[in-house]
Amino acid sequence: MVPSVATAPPLPLTWPAAVPASGVARRLAPFLAVWLLLQMALPWSWDRDRMLAAGQRLGGQGPAGVAALQATIASAQGRPEAARLQAINRLFNERIVFAEDIDTAGQVDHWSSPIELLARGAGDCEDYAIAKYFSLIAAGVPSARLRMVYVKADLGGSVRAHMVLAYYPRPDAEPLILDNLDPEIKPASARRDLSPVFSFNAEGLWQGTGAQAAGDPVARLSRWRDVLAKARAEGFV
Repeated sequence: MVPSVATAPPLPLTWPAAVPASGVARRLAPFLAVWLLLQMALPWSWDRDRMLAAGQRLGGQGPAGVAALQATIASAQGRPEAARLQAINRLFNERIVFAEDIDTAGQVDHWSSPIELLARGAGDCEDYAIAKYFSLIAAGVPSARLRMVYVKADLGGSVRAHMVLAYYPRPDAEPLILDNLDPEIKPASARRDLSPVFSFNAEGLWQGTGAQAAGDPVARLSRWRDVLAKARAEGFV
């Protein structure tokens, strides 16, 4: 979902470093033990048969979407990471139509797994970022180099909450941004329309770049745990 937020001066374009934020970690301490066990239970890879079965079970555009995804992952593996980013980013930006959660899932805020998204053929910014994240890991990009980042996006004077996927070639490097609003992968410094708020992935903790985050990190952690479980059931292991 991309909810409207109050218009405010954009935050400084200080993208989060690929390291955990200790203050946020303390806040989430009661949730972390079970969460981290979930993350470390299985190595990241992909299971062709489970993906195919999930596509068949979900129906719609699922079978064709899974076939396209598997062909893209297979061709991307072993190529330079820049080529993997381009292939996965292009697949989802071209195949998925933007739509609000209420229209696709019947809920105000629903996080789709990658095969769910492919089966529907439509999703919101969070769904794009999640699908690209898992697919890039399946293609061999280390999860430590990827962050899903909540941002404030300036859409011609209207500021809205938005999510993108950031790729860090090194922990201290400027990230590259994979986004459904702009199909071209660009360095963060070239995306002056985006102001980062906080970020996360399956290995790191919630990270703030300012005094306040957009929404409740604990609630989003619960959604993230759920989508991890769904993705693993679909063959992203």
